[in-house]
Amino acid sequence: MFKKTSKTALRQLKHKRVRKKVSGTAQVPRLCVYKSIKHIYAQIIDDEKGQTLVAASTLEKDFQELKSKANQEAAKLVGSAIADKAQAQGITQVVFDRNGYKYHGCVKTLADAARERGLQF
Repeated sequence: MFKKTSKTALRQLKHKRVRKKVSGTAQVPRLCVYKSIKHIYAQIIDDEKGQTLVAASTLEKDFQELKSKANQEAAKLVGSAIADKAQAQGITQVVFDRNGYKYHGCVKTLADAARERGLQF
């Protein structure tokens, strides 16, 4: 009998495959998106040093008034917050890492909000 592979395991396999090609440098860091059932997280990472340069998530105090912290409205706010923090540190261009998720829904909304605020992918 064949076992059905879970969606999470398939996403992790996709992420490993993509990470072989996508990496961030000091000049062009990687914007990594992660979503859980309750929250959305975004980080800008320099893979050469292994450091997180900027991070934003719905766990921050700015997002406490949101009713749902894992929908497209929250993703838009996180995208604009990460773009503002990145520009404050002088980061204008990033490589987008969707972390194995489909470029749809919250991931797309977060990316569009970051682009509107001036980040270039």
